[in-house]
Amino acid sequence: MSILAKILVVAEHDNQSIKAATLNTVTAALQCGDDVHVLVAGSNAKAAADAAAQIAGVKKVLLADAPYFADGLAENIADEVVSIAGNYSHILAPATAYGKNIAPRVAALLDVAQISEITKVDTTATDRDVFERPIYAGNVIATVRSADPIKVLTTRATAFDAASPTGGSASIESIPAVPDSSLACFVGREVTKLDRPELTSAKIIVSGGRGLGSGENYKRVLEPLADQLGAALGASRAAVDAGYVPNDYQVGQTGKIVAPEVYVAVGISGAIQHLAGMKDAKVIVAINKDPDAPIFSVADYGLVGDLFTEVPELTRQL
Repeated sequence: MSILAKILVVAEHDNQSIKAATLNTVTAALQCGDDVHVLVAGSNAKAAADAAAQIAGVKKVLLADAPYFADGLAENIADEVVSIAGNYSHILAPATAYGKNIAPRVAALLDVAQISEITKVDTTATDRDVFERPIYAGNVIATVRSADPIKVLTTRATAFDAASPTGGSASIESIPAVPDSSLACFVGREVTKLDRPELTSAKIIVSGGRGLGSGENYKRVLEPLADQLGAALGASRAAVDAGYVPNDYQVGQTGKIVAPEVYVAVGISGAIQHLAGMKDAKVIVAINKDPDAPIFSVADYGLVGDLFTEVPELTRQL
């Protein structure tokens, strides 16, 4: 196989637009080969396909349109991917809830191994079959070689720059939709509407931990700072488990992986599970009363002090 092999990206979308993590996945795909195709499986999803065709580096967009693709049920999307998988050497999906729901099914149906959350493609490998991925909460980077004829990969978005959403001119080809698997049906969706930036795409994140003591303190201390910075709000698992905030605020190994320009950690000790989710931030600011807290080992700027005094003062200074 050469780098001219065909690569398939499974697009995450809302039938109208392409989700940001797909752009990072396209960048990873371009490191696997030059001929990158994007699959848009949806319902009345022509607008999403048009958006995918504009992504720089994409050669072709495959549009599979059917009513039962409307809500992205993994059982149906995986069947669609498998129906065209024989044309590709690599199949990539973003390591979001969407991609992580589809990729394992695709790998199982193809009887190949899935390689999860790759952070690097070894571009010196002739067949582009060597990848890096974090293990042990990011404390070890494993180098993995796949001998499978089709590589099924999920990509950690924070490890790859986003491809430009404009500048491309890919062709759009309509392909047959596989029959409805009828294995699952869509019942409903509860969407949290935020006035702030979405956590995984925010440039600045203010995150709170157990040190805040309560949900009331979390709001009173952190929200004014986040308002001043135009930041998203996050939290450690300890803060989520204590009920300070909903679990969609959680950053870490079992939460969301983020890589903002600035990450402000307030009252967070820095357990390895949390560090795994935010250590790729460009600048890390830690505020904690314990000078020996592990968070200071990764912080670019550290402030040892009482967060209930220091954070309001920081907010006033801003």
